[in-house]
Amino acid sequence: MGAALRRIQLGSALSAFGLGFTVPYLYVYVAQVRDLGAGTAGVVLAVFAMAALAVLPFTGRAIDRRGPLPVLVVASAFASLGAVALGLSSSVTASVLSAALLGAGTAVMQPALATMLVWCSSTATRTRAFAMQFFLQNLGLGIGGLVGGQIVDTSRPETFTLLFLIEAVMFIVLGVIASTVRLSRTPSFSDARPTDGSKAPGGLRALLSHRAMVQLCVLGFVLFFACYGQFESGLAAYGTEAAGIQPSTLGIALAANTAVIVVAQFVVLRLVERRRRSRVIAAVGLIWAFAWIVAGYAGLGHGSQTMATAAMISTYALFGLGESMLSPTVAPLVADLAPESMVGQYNSAFALCKQLALAVGPAVGGPMGATLHGPYIVTFVLFSLGITVLALRLGRRLTPVQDQPSLETVPSRVVAVSLPEAESVAASAVGTR
Repeated sequence: MGAALRRIQLGSALSAFGLGFTVPYLYVYVAQVRDLGAGTAGVVLAVFAMAALAVLPFTGRAIDRRGPLPVLVVASAFASLGAVALGLSSSVTASVLSAALLGAGTAVMQPALATMLVWCSSTATRTRAFAMQFFLQNLGLGIGGLVGGQIVDTSRPETFTLLFLIEAVMFIVLGVIASTVRLSRTPSFSDARPTDGSKAPGGLRALLSHRAMVQLCVLGFVLFFACYGQFESGLAAYGTEAAGIQPSTLGIALAANTAVIVVAQFVVLRLVERRRRSRVIAAVGLIWAFAWIVAGYAGLGHGSQTMATAAMISTYALFGLGESMLSPTVAPLVADLAPESMVGQYNSAFALCKQLALAVGPAVGGPMGATLHGPYIVTFVLFSLGITVLALRLGRRLTPVQDQPSLETVPSRVVAVSLPEAESVAASAVGTR
């Protein structure tokens, strides 16, 4: 990695570390520590997610007009302010407004960071750049959650305030690191940043007319709906209600998910980076379908409690394996589909689809996982198989290099060949005849 890319990756990891400090404890903080009740905590979590839906439609245009760097710096400042305000909030109104500010800031940071990665990488190196970002973000989230858990004490509100202040500092550090990056445009995105003050061409109409991108957005929605949208809602409810596992076991299952990602990421990368992206995503659908079948055994198999617990942990681990296969395929594919002047808009559109899935997923999966155990498993086995079908259909619309970047011709490193002096003289003599 170049110096600019290393700094971006470092800032991204530190911001994930800050988020890991607070996100797992946000519900407990609002409902119990600030004594605002479960209803208010639910509203705060919903506002945190919905704020992203409000700002992402405008983020892409801002990135393409102004560049990702100023957008990232402003977003990190707003996120830091929201974290501080939430850590000091003791009323319903203050908590909701702070959550909206924090959610909007963190949402804008993601497409800005993705665009910066695009500018600092080429088609050939983009796969590894996004895989590294995913690895570091998961590592940061995991370590942040682990350290934060050792600090918090529900009887001492100041310990939670400390967590939010640490998170705010991490966002400021991200902004400071990003401001030291000097971005240079790569040959594949030579006019990604307008330099003459003109508006970036295209817009929503141009994006919607790009059928491959539309198919990728639909695929992205299904991916996040069937996996991330279920982790802390439907799958957690199903595990405790149907499989009878203890709530503390969910923490072990999430740790297993993160451990698989951290351990397997670069092993998986070696296996997938020279294969067709559409086929890799299709394989993820099959792995996740098997994961849901394993979860079905945990809750519906009538085995021992030990087997049910092991099956649920295995389910989360299998999801982690699929995630490690997606990180070097989906995000780089969004960048490779984008026209040179719409990189930010494409990243923001995909982030918006992801956020919609994360908002709809718990609303649908939560009640089903808690009460309709059999239909819940069948539904998400079918959704996972749908991922495979959608991925194979998408592959038909991709160019060979978009589907498999390793096919791109690498330019020769030879710039000149020096001839021995005698050969040079002979060649000149032949040339004068």
